[in-house]
Amino acid sequence: MGEFARASDELMQEHRLIERVLDALETAAGQLEGGHPVPPEFFLDAADFIAGFADGCHHRKEEGVLFGAMVESGLPRPEEPPLEIFLDEHVEARALTRAMREAARQLQGGEAGARGSLVSSVNRYVALLRDHIVREDEMLFPMADEMLSAEQQRSVLRDFERVEREDVGAGAHQRFHALAEKLEREAAAMTS
Repeated sequence: MGEFARASDELMQEHRLIERVLDALETAAGQLEGGHPVPPEFFLDAADFIAGFADGCHHRKEEGVLFGAMVESGLPRPEEPPLEIFLDEHVEARALTRAMREAARQLQGGEAGARGSLVSSVNRYVALLRDHIVREDEMLFPMADEMLSAEQQRSVLRDFERVEREDVGAGAHQRFHALAEKLEREAAAMTS
């Protein structure tokens, strides 16, 4: 990307995009819980955003790049506190995303009973991610900023670019931004 001086700046900007999708998900789950029709495809699209962007891009940068740089700078290994907490939450988020996708598919297939498990999965995911993001923004990223030298920051940012290019694919950021905007529009239409 090139415009960021610190890895945390890029990750926090990504958090703001993820939060927009969390807001849309929360709205849609509230509508569904209130007995209003919400197309299951909305939740499948949200699960695609989560799997592709929140997990496939953002968490991959944290786990595959930032955490390694922090360990090299003296933090205990990722299997130990404090990084272990963030990794565990990434794992939990993946499980909740799978549950959301499964319940949305069941609802799509006409299983009315899936509505409750879909709402529950969405609400649990949203709550987990909101707490997770606050802890990263207020605790983890300031710690990284203190630990990493300017050269390490540049190296981490270069590796972030490599993750986007090689693991996520060209144009992915634009696709995920467009998907987030689509989800926001659809959620806004549900309440108007």
